[in-house]
Amino acid sequence: MRHVWDLGDLTSRELVRRVLQRASGDDVLGQSAKLSYYLVLAVFPLLIFLVALIGVLAPGSNMLQELLAYWREILPGSAYELVLKTLQEISARAGGGKLSLSLLGTVWAASGGMGAIMDGLNRAYEVKEGRPWWKAQLLSILLTIALAIFTVIALSIVLYGNRIGEFAATYVGLGAQFKAVWNIVQWPIGLAFVLLAFVLLYRFAPDLHDLELGDVTPGAIVAVVLWLFVSIGLRIYLHYFDHYGATYGSLGAVIVLMLWFYLTGASILIGGEVNAEIENIAALRGVPGARLPGEKEAGARGGVTPV
Repeated sequence: MRHVWDLGDLTSRELVRRVLQRASGDDVLGQSAKLSYYLVLAVFPLLIFLVALIGVLAPGSNMLQELLAYWREILPGSAYELVLKTLQEISARAGGGKLSLSLLGTVWAASGGMGAIMDGLNRAYEVKEGRPWWKAQLLSILLTIALAIFTVIALSIVLYGNRIGEFAATYVGLGAQFKAVWNIVQWPIGLAFVLLAFVLLYRFAPDLHDLELGDVTPGAIVAVVLWLFVSIGLRIYLHYFDHYGATYGSLGAVIVLMLWFYLTGASILIGGEVNAEIENIAALRGVPGARLPGEKEAGARGGVTPV
């Protein structure tokens, strides 16, 4: 990590002000709306794929019920009811024939959302997408798959953490103390995989050269914290002021789901703005290896006067 934690004399309050100013100029909220549209398109093919996959690999298991129990803790109530109703409608017809079609639909829609993220992060660094179309599309699909893998790992740790702890304590011989500790640390470990997914996203999604993983860690941390905050905050708000059903009827659940995706997308893009602003501050201070906005490669400006 070259410069990432060194803000010089800049205060945290000033950094927040600069990030919000950049986010407004880069139309982060507009990009988040675009991202939420693609995520909504992706979620229902994903549900079909999950139900079909569970039906093929683990018929008669309670894996689906455990997954629903976890989603119930994460999703707003109305959105959860929509997901539950959709799963109930398709679970009876789950089969291996749906796997390929639903997987393709999920990857296509999710990669469209990834394309919106890539565009938003390029805006944050004020660079234009210069990669060939096929390369950008391939990268979008690969990043989508990578994020899905890390998400599945995080979910597995959360859903089956107790079983993992029991197995290690009983069969590996680590003892009851390990199990007690594991029951506490499994949640931070799950969040660590989410954080790692965000780090990879910020590292490879923008069209920049020689970014290091450490350079994008602050934005990843901010994004994870914001995502947790908006998810919990939205749940609390809807618990006391859930008027979407009365206003929009049966469409209220879809709107709540889109709102959650919208806030999730905003959290991701704001994290990118944090990384870009820290990079800009470091470059203005003359820190080696830092780039100004619009530079795809560090050191391309040929010298900057420290401030």
